[in-house]
Amino acid sequence: MVIVTGSGSGLGRGIAKRFAEARARVVVHYQKSAEGAQRVVSEIQATGGNAIAVQGDLTREVDALRLIEETVNAFGRVDVLINNAGIYPVTNLIEMSIAEWDAVVNANLKSAFLCTRAFARQMRVQEPLENSTYAIVNITSIEATNPAPGHTHYDAAKGGMEMLTRASAFELAAYNIRVNSVAPGLIWSETLQEDWREGVARWLARAPLKRLGMPEDVADACLFFASDAARWITGASLLVDGGVMTRQIF
Repeated sequence: MVIVTGSGSGLGRGIAKRFAEARARVVVHYQKSAEGAQRVVSEIQATGGNAIAVQGDLTREVDALRLIEETVNAFGRVDVLINNAGIYPVTNLIEMSIAEWDAVVNANLKSAFLCTRAFARQMRVQEPLENSTYAIVNITSIEATNPAPGHTHYDAAKGGMEMLTRASAFELAAYNIRVNSVAPGLIWSETLQEDWREGVARWLARAPLKRLGMPEDVADACLFFASDAARWITGASLLVDGGVMTRQIF
């Protein structure tokens, strides 16, 4: 049973559908994209899967707690949390307002903390299944370690998620919860190549595998971390970037 935050569209949609293909029951979380989330649910159900949509602003503690509560009410338990929700605006540091900083850090980092804590509290009271293992996968970014212009707030939040991954992996191992992160590179979307032609061209010129990432590439990495194949892995970060971070930087 898996919760995928921010899965009404884009990368989250791909992750949710991939888990459904693996026969997981899925909670499709969304904040604003109700129509998109319901479309994902319908797509999963059309192939015989089991999914529901749950709305919430995960920067609010009450909504993070309600996400877990509604999941347990619907499915009786929760086993996997994918912290994918976030925003990705561009603002130069000098012009950046406090409100812009707070919005990005809260959406990307605070939401992951609140959901991680709510998930872990549920694990303390939930009856374990035989040979069960619980997993949290945080979606970070190559920008957690490789900053981009106009992304000081985003880069700081994703860097914080990397350390949240390691720190929570250390603490939550006592509850049989593994915590890992997936750090994607540039991922295809329906509008990306129209909205950022120059950036896509630069990426394709430098990525050793010569293509954009697809949501399925990241989804498969999440599925690995959530599975028994990763049963002795916690506190790790996996680059899913087509090799772009292997490039010489000087």
